Amino acid sequence: MKDIEKQISKAQHKYLNGEMSRRDFIKYLSIAGASIGLMGGPFGASAMAGKSIRFDSWGGSTSEAFREFAFKPFEKDTGIEVIEGQFGDMDTYLTQIKASYPPGGEFNLAHLSAVFDYARYVGLGYDSVIDESKIPNLKNVMTAMTKPLRAITDGKLSAVPFDLGQTGLAYNSDKISKAEAEELGAGILFEDSLADKIGTWGEWRTNIWYAALYTGQNPNDIQDLDAIWKALRKQQKLVKKYWSSGAELMSLLANEEIYVTTAWSGRVANLQAQGHPIGYLSPPDTYSWMEYIFVLKGTDMDVACKLLNALLEPECAIAVAEAQKYPPSLDPTKVKMPETVQKLPAFDPTGKLEGYLFANPEYWNSKQIEWAEKWDRIMSGA
Repeated sequence: MKDIEKQISKAQHKYLNGEMSRRDFIKYLSIAGASIGLMGGPFGASAMAGKSIRFDSWGGSTSEAFREFAFKPFEKDTGIEVIEGQFGDMDTYLTQIKASYPPGGEFNLAHLSAVFDYARYVGLGYDSVIDESKIPNLKNVMTAMTKPLRAITDGKLSAVPFDLGQTGLAYNSDKISKAEAEELGAGILFEDSLADKIGTWGEWRTNIWYAALYTGQNPNDIQDLDAIWKALRKQQKLVKKYWSSGAELMSLLANEEIYVTTAWSGRVANLQAQGHPIGYLSPPDTYSWMEYIFVLKGTDMDVACKLLNALLEPECAIAVAEAQKYPPSLDPTKVKMPETVQKLPAFDPTGKLEGYLFANPEYWNSKQIEWAEKWDRIMSGA
């Protein structure tokens, strides 16, 4: 019986990862179910119900840390299997969820990024309502991280914040002093003396955000668009490379092809750990974001809450933070953080996140079509 259930679990894993068609999956379950006398429904009278929960994340060292410090002890304590999935980008993952039956029903927990996706999933009706009383460790999560989510779901939560990141500014500290970087602030991305040594992520939102800071505007309430486009046209002539991946970002900085760029804080931490002379700058209203564990509609909430609480155990949250180089969502005034976490870019010892600004999803989503098209033209030099 146990061997067959393991085989069914593996087949389910392949199906959810797109390695097996739905038709073949159901056919397999029918054969497997018949062999152990199960009838009714693709899981044979819900034979697997309550025995597994699906968790999707980014893979790599992050998944390894989840497995070692959360999933293994959780499975040992509860007997519930955690089926792990991986995704490469948010749009592809959302497409999988839409194609599942019922929509989202084959997926449970997802390690998503940015408040935008929280709002998007809620807007599509994939949200749930978490019973916070069943997650004691939630009391240790920074209020500054739960607040933006509650604002979208009427004070309730459909996810728990798990880690914190920024798209801040990285610079070569052998070429640019800390004092000079701090004096220039966001203007370092538009500095004429750094022509052909400037890089930035080729994504519309990030660049408009920093153009807003450069022109003295609130990124969540831009009033002078002409100033934004003018600044970005000026920058386009100074940029060496618009990078498109974390690997490319790290290569450009490590090989000194660029001296300054917008950068994901975790990637900066990795470069620093490798011994590269990379400084990190987070001017006021730095583009900040969070990753959270989203609970999809239809998930067994009792099981989900048990796993969420395990993920927020300090040992687990800190281990994952050390692995992926992003600070955990736990308030450092409530939970003692090791030096390895305290040194991470984006870490805030106060837990208040003052000077960290999260994008307003309603505002930015309403501008996407117009602004992204305009940005593409500017980036191409048109």
